[in-house]
Amino acid sequence: MPPIRRLVLDVLKPHDPNAVRYARGVAGLDGVEGVNVVLVETDRQVETVKLTVEGSEISFETVRERVEDLGGSVHSIDEVACGEQLVEQSETPQD
Repeated sequence: MPPIRRLVLDVLKPHDPNAVRYARGVAGLDGVEGVNVVLVETDRQVETVKLTVEGSEISFETVRERVEDLGGSVHSIDEVACGEQLVEQSETPQD
């Protein structure tokens, strides 16, 4: 089965742990080479973040478990890239 090279997840998380701890927590997983956490929305008790994970062989289940261990939940999978190389999204007339 081709490896997952990029995951972009919509995550709902508490304010604590902060984005730095979240990024480091996911970046430490096997097969992960880089993580980006972007704040999308903040509320009184929670934050919505876009979590982008790139690597050589990412395990979705392991990432989901780490997100949950850090008190968050995956709301949606917004992008997945699989295979030997990353393929960037192309613009289409609908864009």
